[in-house]
Amino acid sequence: LPHLPERRVILIDVLDPRMALEKISTACKNNQKPKLILDGLFGIGLSRPLNDVWQKLIAAVNESKIPVLAIDVPSGIDADTGEIRGAAIQAAITLTLATPKRGVLLPSAIPFIGRLEVASEIGLVPCPSSSELNWTSVEDFQSFPPPRIVSGHKGSFGHVSILAGSLGYHGAAVLAARGALRAQPGLVSVFTPENVYLPIASQLQAAMVHPWKTSSDVSDSCTAILFGPGFAATDLPSNLKREMLQIWTECPLPVIVDASALDWLPPGQSTQKPIRVITPHPGEAARMLSISTDAVQADRVSALRKLSARYGNCFVVLKGHQTLVGRNDGDVFINSSGNPFLAQGGSGDVLAGYISGLIAQSTLQREPLKTIRYAVWQHGLAADRLCDKITNWTIDDLLQSLGVR
Repeated sequence: LPHLPERRVILIDVLDPRMALEKISTACKNNQKPKLILDGLFGIGLSRPLNDVWQKLIAAVNESKIPVLAIDVPSGIDADTGEIRGAAIQAAITLTLATPKRGVLLPSAIPFIGRLEVASEIGLVPCPSSSELNWTSVEDFQSFPPPRIVSGHKGSFGHVSILAGSLGYHGAAVLAARGALRAQPGLVSVFTPENVYLPIASQLQAAMVHPWKTSSDVSDSCTAILFGPGFAATDLPSNLKREMLQIWTECPLPVIVDASALDWLPPGQSTQKPIRVITPHPGEAARMLSISTDAVQADRVSALRKLSARYGNCFVVLKGHQTLVGRNDGDVFINSSGNPFLAQGGSGDVLAGYISGLIAQSTLQREPLKTIRYAVWQHGLAADRLCDKITNWTIDDLLQSLGVR
């Protein structure tokens, strides 16, 4: 083919699936079997079950273990409903055209999609309609974050206070602090129970570390507060939970809540109207809503909106495959970056810290939704860049890659 120069291409025109099945089986078994299969069997209009012959053809492709790039939608998936019409191609990458089809974002289709990429510019006229769901792309962050003022100093770029860590979980506080530092706020302070002060302080140089005593120490001079990473031990200070709830409900500063502290939050609106952010994974979201994790995953957008409504219209980062960012009202954004190697202990602590380090900066507080989306996207992008180089990277590597432009 002229657009695939210097590559050996086997083109199988599938008019009769029986004949094509034999050709595919032969091509996938010889000594020069393809390195990649392009799947273009069906378009987005498939709405009927596939018969046995088509199912056998799809099974032969899947059983070959050759990576598949699906064009628009993996064959066998209903582009509107995500239903599997008897069988479906298991793609390594799906390159969807113009815009993601709703069906490829639904739980039933996700195991077949692989990595979802969007080819947005294919010559179509601009679409006049919009949806509550929005796909995040690199173009969303052109000229963002805005340039820093050349006369700035530490006080110009915010001060984030992090309340984190407990016996056996002190590493979460360290990772959150390092994540915040990657966002380059002016100052980072960590407050932690006294019994883990030494292991945390010994691992941090640029962040200030203090034994936690009272919430008044935390809010003095800072511009954003993160609490929750590593609060999993049973011997936390008796007044910690009470004072954290006071921060959530009464503090005029932006507050980000992560990990174990999510279970402490009271439903309802805070007395102030500042920025509030929660960052649950599906299991945490399920506990907060008193439903099952499967129910959260079955309708992630609904779960996000219910969480936001329950906790005062806060911003919600519902983590997982294609992390969602949004609130009870307005648009919900689907994150396009990231990969399964982010499923490591400490990844969420880094993200929470990075979000807080950005939100602490006054210029970024003006666009909180965009700032949160940017943090989530950069977190995933860092993982994608690492996977282009190595597969056995760790959370320490993620920190080094985070925020690099």
